[in-house]
Amino acid sequence: MRVSLKHLIVPSIPLAVLLIGCCYVFWGVDYFFPLQTHSNTIYNPIAERVQNLFLENPLLINFLSGLITLMNAFLLVQLNNRFALIRTRTFLPVIIYLFLIGIWEKTHLNISSHLALTIFILGLFNFFSMSHNKNATELAFMGSFFVALAGLIVFPYLFLIPVCWIGFMMLRSFSLRTFLASLFGSLAPWVIFLSYLYFIHKLNILWTVFSGFNLSFSLQSLSLIELIYTGFMLIILIVAIVGIFSNSNQTSIQTRNKLNFLLWLISATLFVAIFSIDQLSMFLPLLALIYALLVSHPFTLIKNKIYSTLFLVFVVLNISFVIIKHIF
Repeated sequence: MRVSLKHLIVPSIPLAVLLIGCCYVFWGVDYFFPLQTHSNTIYNPIAERVQNLFLENPLLINFLSGLITLMNAFLLVQLNNRFALIRTRTFLPVIIYLFLIGIWEKTHLNISSHLALTIFILGLFNFFSMSHNKNATELAFMGSFFVALAGLIVFPYLFLIPVCWIGFMMLRSFSLRTFLASLFGSLAPWVIFLSYLYFIHKLNILWTVFSGFNLSFSLQSLSLIELIYTGFMLIILIVAIVGIFSNSNQTSIQTRNKLNFLLWLISATLFVAIFSIDQLSMFLPLLALIYALLVSHPFTLIKNKIYSTLFLVFVVLNISFVIIKHIF
């Protein structure tokens, strides 16, 4: 029997609402039956202050995180439609993104990570608009400003700014002007932030910043189930990437460059997340967003049994992950 994704790619409005509701069911399961393994480590005065505002009201923080996640899903739709990352109308990126966030319980109480993602998406809008644009310098400044602003919430996001410079090359928009504009855009929010810490709170700037990065590498913080799940998710991503490249002859050069940018970005984000393992929950929303875009590309465009079955495997894997974690 052939698995068809036609009704998921372009669902009716009632079906779309039902699918979104199902994604939030997993969020509700975690709220009513919380795991004892939630990790919510924060090494950032801004993010910590945001979290503390809602610390005594788990229902409110879940609601706000869910609301921001829905807004990020809307921005994801706009990002895909505006830049034709997937050259046809599809609802799959939204469903996969919401599904992953619903499954990944470590993100549910971490409202800061969702806010950081919102700001980061605004940066992506500017970066993707740089291709063949006379105003690329302004866009480089604003895009880097947003990424650095997201870095005020998740300090290790700053490591992604050099990654974005390589992305400029992929988009054929790299020049001395765009590089300098990006550099000054990255510095602008941090100059204000560090001045605020020093003059208002009289904090030790170096200690505050370096403690906010807290680089460490220890996979022991992940359970065996999480490691196995991560391995299978990476295999699915690799198969999806093979599908993207096999279908590249039907993709425009500009769209191909943007997809290469996303591939480079998710690889770098995974690398940074591994070396900031204590703050893994802060990176999960960004990983979910890029993952959803990349795997949705072959799921939408390649109409064969392999990718239809792979989507089914993806769904079963994630549901099984939730069930096993709650049982064991």
